[in-house]
Amino acid sequence: MKISAAESVVMAALWKREPPNSSMSAEEIGAEVAAGQGWSEATVKTLINRLLKKGAVAAERDGRRYLYRPRLARADYLGAESQGLLDRLFDGRLAPLVSHFSETRKLTAEDVAELKKLIEDFEP
Repeated sequence: MKISAAESVVMAALWKREPPNSSMSAEEIGAEVAAGQGWSEATVKTLINRLLKKGAVAAERDGRRYLYRPRLARADYLGAESQGLLDRLFDGRLAPLVSHFSETRKLTAEDVAELKKLIEDFEP
């Protein structure tokens, strides 16, 4: 399922909701994301409707309004997007991505330490 950058902002608001998978109204979603993006309420509702058509969110009636919750898990979205990035730019390989960041000095000392820890934990 392809989610646009704008749609991902709406999804992020839904994923942040506690407890997980709890519902939000369009107004609550708008309050969370609209001002930071410069969006109108109509724009937010359009994005919600797109996500509904894609099956990324579910809606249930609550009186005169609808409540929305994510159907697409954040982990599944991140996995697909990450793999798509690797496939498009680095022939599906992670090492060239890390190499690119190290060559352009985008890795901090903290990043390097975290990568080393991940490798240590991964090795048998």
